[in-house]
Amino acid sequence: MLKKLLSSFALALHTVRTRLFHTLLSILGIVIGVGALVTVLSLIDGMEKFAKEQITTTTSLKAVMIETNTYKRVNDVMLKKQEYGYLNYDRFKKFSDAMAIPATGYIEFRKNSEVLLADSSRVGAGVVGVNTIHPAMVKLKAGRLFTTKELAAKTPVAFVNHAFAKQISGKDSAQNVLGQTIPYHNKALKVIGVLKPVPRERPEVYLPVSLLAEDELKADPPRVVFEVDEVEQVQAFKKDAELWLRTNVARDSTDFKVITNEGRVEQAAKGFLLFRVIMGLIVGISVIVGGIGVMNVLLISVTERTVEIGVRKAMGAKKRDILMQFLAESVTVSLFGSFLGLVLGVLATLGIVLIIKALTDVPFQAAYTLDTFLVITIVAIVIGIVFGTYPAMRAAKLNPVEAIRRE
Repeated sequence: MLKKLLSSFALALHTVRTRLFHTLLSILGIVIGVGALVTVLSLIDGMEKFAKEQITTTTSLKAVMIETNTYKRVNDVMLKKQEYGYLNYDRFKKFSDAMAIPATGYIEFRKNSEVLLADSSRVGAGVVGVNTIHPAMVKLKAGRLFTTKELAAKTPVAFVNHAFAKQISGKDSAQNVLGQTIPYHNKALKVIGVLKPVPRERPEVYLPVSLLAEDELKADPPRVVFEVDEVEQVQAFKKDAELWLRTNVARDSTDFKVITNEGRVEQAAKGFLLFRVIMGLIVGISVIVGGIGVMNVLLISVTERTVEIGVRKAMGAKKRDILMQFLAESVTVSLFGSFLGLVLGVLATLGIVLIIKALTDVPFQAAYTLDTFLVITIVAIVIGIVFGTYPAMRAAKLNPVEAIRRE
């Protein structure tokens, strides 16, 4: 069987070579269709890769975020809950200690507030209650951050960002603001540090989250962020976190949302998959037109080789031998056209990428994946079989006596 199959493909290659120019003209449709398909798929793969890189550079895939849901849905109307579970500093410590999977976590309370200064002036600022500050933000210009000991002892200290320091004492703000006090809810917070300036920052004051009253925390529940050591541990940590919160803190099952950034990557992947399918179907129309060209080549071939088919059948060739020969020829022609289309698609993609880079500052690159090449190969084989079946069956059904008499 394998020997007959190889013989059929060898004969098909010989036929393509002897009628090369006619074959090239007839498969022009499939060349253009496959070229367009390669271009679209490689550009979409490049866009997906670029999107994933952007997501992973702006957020950590190892992060697990926990937020309190203070609303409930009743008859499709969102209503504020009267009672709900939330995390304060003590619960956060118990939560962190209870997690079996190692992770670094912090609790963060944010609220916009008006701060009254010693000279009776007022400054609008973001008040941020934390147990620690994210390492990416720790860029001190002067002073220091509060310690774990000060956090546990509820020491009234704070550090501020450069924008807040500038509001207090002008341009030369860092050293001048150290040691000053900031009144906040009957507490006099001593400024112990100033952060380095960052672009487009707004005034912010950072104080130990343990200083905040329960009514403040309940009104604006803090957010908790953990970062596990390995991406593979994210889902297991999420399940453990949901179980602990449901068992120890939550009033009902809707009190907490445990969010991971994997969901953003999955959403992007789904969007690109949908785009890939839609564009593939649109481009597939030209591939079908190319398949009709393949059928045309084979029908002409059957007509021109009627006598040859008759002689072969008279010499003992069976229907399946003739059928296999023409199907092999069809698949060969399709693969040949797809290969030319693949080359055309790669060249077109390289040209498009150069145009994109010339017009934008985006570091975009097309991506050539194994899936794309597998799709092209499968498309070529399917086209060869689908559009070659009718001409092959027509050739196989020829009566040998009638075929020879047409000479």
